[in-house]
Amino acid sequence: MRYELVVFDNDGVLVDSEPLSNTLLAGYLTELGHPTSYEDSLRDYMGAALHRVHDLVHERSGERLPADFDDVFHGRVFAAFERELQPVPGVVDVLEKLSADGVPYCVASSGSHERIRVGHRTTGLDRWFGEGRVFSSEDVGRGKPAPDLFLYAAEHMGVAPEKCLVIEDSPLGVQAAVAAGMDVYGFTAMTPAEKLKDADALFGDMRELTGLLA
Repeated sequence: MRYELVVFDNDGVLVDSEPLSNTLLAGYLTELGHPTSYEDSLRDYMGAALHRVHDLVHERSGERLPADFDDVFHGRVFAAFERELQPVPGVVDVLEKLSADGVPYCVASSGSHERIRVGHRTTGLDRWFGEGRVFSSEDVGRGKPAPDLFLYAAEHMGVAPEKCLVIEDSPLGVQAAVAAGMDVYGFTAMTPAEKLKDADALFGDMRELTGLLA
């Protein structure tokens, strides 16, 4: 394989969390007086760190979200994860193949470390992502679409950016990977292909990825 590191986004790529989290986010924002549909949430916030929610709400309404917004939202999301979260179909096969072939991989997510850990523990993916393989936007000053998180992950994994491949399902994530000087494959299971047009390749079923990596 021509890449020395495969960097996975988490939500929507490793764990099938986007429908759950965006339904809850849209509902909570609407409760707080900022009417938001599920489609609005996917369009504006999918792949982003929570600071983007705060920034856009303030920009559009002039109002600040409550100080406990993040804690309340995470509580709702984690409860839903414990009840319903599943791994993305086919992703375990991909991780098994990478491990068998000795190809380094990691996760670089806009979500918090706690969110990543809860999702991985619930779905059993924690066995694939031990210490040193998990990177969060909490680790850097700016989340996606800034390249900081991907560059941080590559540096800690000891791999040059041009030798990295990112697996992303959001436009913000694709932008971040391109800005980091990394190749990126766009996963279109939930995102229309045209929104990931800047990716180097597109695929709609995680089971296709092992063939693309060959």
